[in-house]
Amino acid sequence: MTQYMLSVHNDPENFDAATADLTPEQMQEMFAAVDVFNNEIQASGQWVFGCGLTGIESATTVRHKDGDTMVTDGPFVETKEYLGGFWIVKAADLDEALELAKKAAVACQGSVEVRPLQDEPEA
Repeated sequence: MTQYMLSVHNDPENFDAATADLTPEQMQEMFAAVDVFNNEIQASGQWVFGCGLTGIESATTVRHKDGDTMVTDGPFVETKEYLGGFWIVKAADLDEALELAKKAAVACQGSVEVRPLQDEPEA
């Protein structure tokens, strides 16, 4: 089976505004939906790893260029969307990974990008 990363991308203009309008009960419903999805893929044996990430304000970027290493506060790129969390899952093929991503997008009420992990080079 191939491993895929299902990455949750949040748009601060839409996601943060949308979640700001949610009641605490609605937020708990969203968290519960993600828990149901997590439990489902764990029970199916497709779960490898997954977690949410803290906000981009907590990011630190380390860059190496021309023999120099710099550490700066903030995300690597200036972008409208940011990575909010991810799952690493096992799926037979892209179609199966996309079906998981559809469920993940519904559960977390966001956009989910699907990308296969690179195969390990043979030793």
